[in-house]
Amino acid sequence: MEIAEFLLTNAGAVIIRASNGKKAVEAFAKSGVGEVNVILMDIMMPVMDGMEATREIRTMNRSDASAVVIIAMTANAFTEDKTKALKPGMDDYLTKPLESEKLIRALSRYKHN
Repeated sequence: MEIAEFLLTNAGAVIIRASNGKKAVEAFAKSGVGEVNVILMDIMMPVMDGMEATREIRTMNRSDASAVVIIAMTANAFTEDKTKALKPGMDDYLTKPLESEKLIRALSRYKHN
């Protein structure tokens, strides 16, 4: 999280941190519609994992819940792990250790959303 936060803050992004999936869901729910453009979602987190958090966000009754970009971040690099992560509604999949170039490429794919 620190690497992504450093890169994005230096690029001018405003960051909302969440230490687990439940807090990520709560942070999105408390945000204004359209306020959150991208969610970097770790797959393995305490309390609620990233896949469950993504399902919760995608089913919220708000106009941006289905459109907000959610990018999975995980140490699991197998194809079946990627397929599993994309199923609940994640838009993209990045493996750790996080490489700044890959993060920038992923974010640039969604900059018009």
